[in-house]
Amino acid sequence: MKGELLLLSNAIVLLQVVCSCPDKCHCHLSTHFVDCSQQGLAEIPSHLPPQTQILHLQDNQIYHLPAFAFRSVPRLTTLNLSNNSLSNLAPGAFHGLQHLQVLNLAQNSLLSLESRLFHSLPQLKELDLSSNNISHLPTSLGKPWENLTVFAVQQNQLQQLDRPLLESMPWLRLLLLKENLWKCNCHLLGLKLWLEKFIFKGGITDGVICGSPDTWKGKDLLKIPYELYQLCPLPAPDPVSSQAQRPRSAHGAVPRPPENHSSGERDLSECELKPKPKPANLRHAFATVIVTGVVCGIVCLMMLAAAIYGCTYAAIAAQYHGGRLAQANEPAKMEGKNYQPESFNLK
Repeated sequence: MKGELLLLSNAIVLLQVVCSCPDKCHCHLSTHFVDCSQQGLAEIPSHLPPQTQILHLQDNQIYHLPAFAFRSVPRLTTLNLSNNSLSNLAPGAFHGLQHLQVLNLAQNSLLSLESRLFHSLPQLKELDLSSNNISHLPTSLGKPWENLTVFAVQQNQLQQLDRPLLESMPWLRLLLLKENLWKCNCHLLGLKLWLEKFIFKGGITDGVICGSPDTWKGKDLLKIPYELYQLCPLPAPDPVSSQAQRPRSAHGAVPRPPENHSSGERDLSECELKPKPKPANLRHAFATVIVTGVVCGIVCLMMLAAAIYGCTYAAIAAQYHGGRLAQANEPAKMEGKNYQPESFNLK
């Protein structure tokens, strides 16, 4: 009898835990949806129903996510944390969310992201990081990004975006990049090339509008000609290693390179986009070729006409002089025929 009562009490406690709903939250158990939005929460509520699949926590005051913050809801597929005060995310904050597909972190105070942050989200398909203060994204954020189809980072402080990060998203279809501080220099050429290929394959993007330098401010990155890009300068060699490779002098001392305080500034200036003379328009080139051909043709025709005129004139002149000679020789012949010497006149 006591064993049955103990089993019944445990079942009741378990049922209460399963069916419990945190204060200030609305739980819809039939749809596995829990809504805790706009409740002034400062942390993730405890005792969330473990069968929850959709969790809304937007429009609160949550500023920190500890490790295993969502341990009690391992079946989550959609998590909305937008419009909070998040500035610090522990590397294992999303650990255990093997089924999460949609993560919204928009309108927070995030400054950067660690590469380990999303390693435990193998099914992630949509990630919204818009309207934060992110100034840098890692070159790679891990293998889970292979399934990503939507990536939004508009309205941040980004100046560049590494091409390897984008190439780690082979299924990406929507990329939102506007309203950042894009620095359109040689380092952004990789992004330009990737975007052109992305759009050609049917991808959708809102474009990259240059924030600097002043030459390209407000211009669309995709409309800047390739001719205006220069190769990025190679990184300067390490002074320590270069000194170690230099031969020592006769006194055994290593010569020190002259100090140049402006070298860093010069490297940065060399990396900026510098306008080059604009290449001739193809139509202008064709027009030049056509005009040149026409002029050459006219000159050739004039030379041909001059040659024909010269030959004709020479023929007429020769014929004229030939006729005069013939007329001059004809009386002489006649006189030769009528001439009879008196010595032969025997009559």
